[in-house]
Amino acid sequence: MLYSLKMRASQSNNHISGAERILKKDELTANVEALINRALNHSKGQPDFINLKIEAIEEGEIKYVEALPVKTIDVDNFKSGRQVIIEYLSKIGITNVVEIMNLFSQTYNMRGAMLLDVDTLERLEPNHERGIRATFMDATNSNSIDSEKKHFQEAIVLASKVVNAPNIIAEICISDDPNYVTGYIAASSIGYVRITKLKEFGDPNGGRIFLYRGNREDLAKCINYLEKQKILVRNVPDISLKTKTTDIWQPIKDSLKDLKDQQLYRTLKTITSVQSANVKIGGKKFLMLASNNYLGLTDDERVKNAAIEAVEKFGSGSGGSRLTTGNMILHEELENMLADFKDTESAILFNTGYMANVGTISALGIKGSVIFSDELNHASIIDGCRLSHAKIVIYRHNDIKDLAQKIKSVSMNHGLIVTDAVFSMDGDIANLPAIMELARQNNLLLMVDEAHSTGVIGKNGHGVVEYFNLKDKPDILIGTLSKSLASEGGFVCGNNFLIDYLRNKARSFIFSTSLAPATLAAAKSSLEILKNNSGIVQKLQRNVNYFCSELINNGINVNTESAIIPIVIGDEGKALKIAAELFDEGIYISAIRYPTVAKGQARLRATIMATHTFEDLKEAAQKIAAAIKRN
Repeated sequence: MLYSLKMRASQSNNHISGAERILKKDELTANVEALINRALNHSKGQPDFINLKIEAIEEGEIKYVEALPVKTIDVDNFKSGRQVIIEYLSKIGITNVVEIMNLFSQTYNMRGAMLLDVDTLERLEPNHERGIRATFMDATNSNSIDSEKKHFQEAIVLASKVVNAPNIIAEICISDDPNYVTGYIAASSIGYVRITKLKEFGDPNGGRIFLYRGNREDLAKCINYLEKQKILVRNVPDISLKTKTTDIWQPIKDSLKDLKDQQLYRTLKTITSVQSANVKIGGKKFLMLASNNYLGLTDDERVKNAAIEAVEKFGSGSGGSRLTTGNMILHEELENMLADFKDTESAILFNTGYMANVGTISALGIKGSVIFSDELNHASIIDGCRLSHAKIVIYRHNDIKDLAQKIKSVSMNHGLIVTDAVFSMDGDIANLPAIMELARQNNLLLMVDEAHSTGVIGKNGHGVVEYFNLKDKPDILIGTLSKSLASEGGFVCGNNFLIDYLRNKARSFIFSTSLAPATLAAAKSSLEILKNNSGIVQKLQRNVNYFCSELINNGINVNTESAIIPIVIGDEGKALKIAAELFDEGIYISAIRYPTVAKGQARLRATIMATHTFEDLKEAAQKIAAAIKRN
């Protein structure tokens, strides 16, 4: 008689660690202790739930398979590693390799693996949230009791079982351990191909995809084999591939080197003047074409005086979170002004726009719900989705047909569509009327991030609802105080139920010290100026149109209705070089690269302010065009 021992550890229902063994009776006690120690000392965190399951199995139930032959491919960075996977998939006769790799983002929150029809890309798992759990397996020579995970040996055992399943032609794996960047592709024809880097160090995301090719009639046999067939794998290499180093900072140094090698390393420039149309850096004057200070109000005397008066009256800090001692009359006055400006029942402030998105989405993404997110949404939206307990469905950028199809394909009790109003790297505007129609037809909440639309689009700068002249509005409007409103912080506008819920559920609101008096007063003053002076918005819009026309006159094709003008270069190194040349000529413009935009889509991102002059914009357009032509 043998025994199957399984361990699963989780925190707040999120998977942390798992392992299994097939053991003799006298081996159980020591291995139970070892697996508990593994669960309690995992890099993904401290579990609040550990499940141990022991089942007796007859030796006659066990099938034996040979371990796959192993090959290691050493790569310099995770992008190169993923390219290796694409090449091997092509070798075994799979054509839609890029689409398959793009599906990996859907595996990050799954407990098991995605079972994918390799030809149609249809997901075949009966339960998409759980996935397929390949279980009941071990190595015949697994005689070492160790609380530390043996990534290499355990992966070979799993892969050797999976590729022997009916109609499985390959498996792809990226570890979800933040400290383990190695992964693999496995197939009967190529063996186990170990790839040294498939993600960045510290990245907690990972997953598995089992690639299926065959009749649907055989699907049940395949799933039954993966989940129930007892397997022992012969001749698994019993070696440790853990890299040991005396330098505890080596992984960090390696990661920085990767960034530099790929032209993705970031540095800071120190501005020694007010943030305005022209700034000083190192004693030199620059035309600022990279600021989100769209209305130029950071240097407005009314805004600065309001901040000074607030410090004199209320002091320099708030002293606590809003729910303890940090709730001030300034917070409530600004929230009331924002709700009035956005024509909603109520509003709530957050310390940053990032925290507004993360706090709102994670609070709304309750277990069993579904979030539909545009593929080009801001990182704060993406991170909010990841922190939620919802199922995440990514739809193609501003593609209403794709969104509609994905809504129809998912069953749910509660759902949310989330989109930027103006997309921060492309400057285009979401098709809000069509998205809102889908939301209403399917009884879904709609959340729109207006970070780059408030004070920018619409005749009076009220944002995307005014821009489309809509009578109805999204259920949730997110915004920031740090762009057109010349201060810092974020806000959420909506009905009273929503705001009350966020006060009680949004962790980034509950556990943060509230905004300081000067910040609040500056935002109030800026909002008052915006509300009572629509001419400043129209000046911004005229500047945008003029700059675009000057770029076109100089041979650069651009088109935008926001204050963001992307000039796509493509190559990361080339974009950096052009930006550096322009900097030498007194033009401060950002080179935007991966991962902010897709690899190979590097660009110059120009942002326009109401305080720019036509003369400055004309000269800048000429210099930008000349720098691009030189390179």
